[in-house]
Amino acid sequence: MLIDAPSLYFRAYFGIPESVAKAEDGTPVNAVRGFLDMLATLIRTRRPDRMVCAMDHDWRPEWRVALLPSYKAHRLAPEGGEVVPDTLTPQVPMILDVLAAVGITVVGAAGYEADDVLGTLSVTQEAPVEVVSGDRDLFQLIDDARGVRLLYIGRGVAKLEDCDDTAVRARYGVPADRYADFAALRGDPSDGLPGVPGVGEKTAARLIDRYGDLDGILTALDAPDSGFAPGLRAKLDASRDYLTVAPKVVRVALDVPLPELPTALPQSPVAPDRLLELAERWNLAGSCRRLVDALAAQG
Repeated sequence: MLIDAPSLYFRAYFGIPESVAKAEDGTPVNAVRGFLDMLATLIRTRRPDRMVCAMDHDWRPEWRVALLPSYKAHRLAPEGGEVVPDTLTPQVPMILDVLAAVGITVVGAAGYEADDVLGTLSVTQEAPVEVVSGDRDLFQLIDDARGVRLLYIGRGVAKLEDCDDTAVRARYGVPADRYADFAALRGDPSDGLPGVPGVGEKTAARLIDRYGDLDGILTALDAPDSGFAPGLRAKLDASRDYLTVAPKVVRVALDVPLPELPTALPQSPVAPDRLLELAERWNLAGSCRRLVDALAAQG
């Protein structure tokens, strides 16, 4: 099980009010508590024997920005860095401390996003693999032949959607391995991808179905008898420069240099005294107990 850690802790932060999750000194721990509860639920219901949590070591890699300057530009703070709620930032180290005490591996890579780490692990780790995220871009990692699925948590872990290629086709009208091209055509405001003006999901899916992928679409644009309606041809032609670079931005890297990782999910915390200390300090006893119980139930 590969965990998109930022996706989970952002959702936890906005899903649990600070007022109901604080340490004794008043420090908010809503993201920590929610994150740990989500992990416990995933372990209890999916019963993985291996787990890695991926982190953003670079949320907006320069190589993506060089290709598409608008990439995540709307989330850039005036002083640089990502716009993150002030009370979320200090909770991330707390999450990492708890994961270390439990013995769950965490990994990131300089110059890459968590998505890229997840993508690389999805093709290098022994199958079956379940990727957990609320990021639609990760539909592209689904690979029925290898046994890679996406547990999509857009509506929360309790309502996760276990997605294979059939699910992506039913949802968007394209196969999973064409999702990145589809997303480039449609655009994604949350990532600063403008898309092709006037091309929505249905038109994007129809283009992918007819021409195969973005390369096929761009090649067809140069053929007068390729069957484009004049208005659509004009829109695509006006966006040619964007369509040339966008897929490279949307596609998840599958070749991130990562060290050898211990992936086995422990059945009990590797540092129980440390975990107890953290649970007491941050008022996380209930969440830590649920996580420990979920691990023990694996045995």
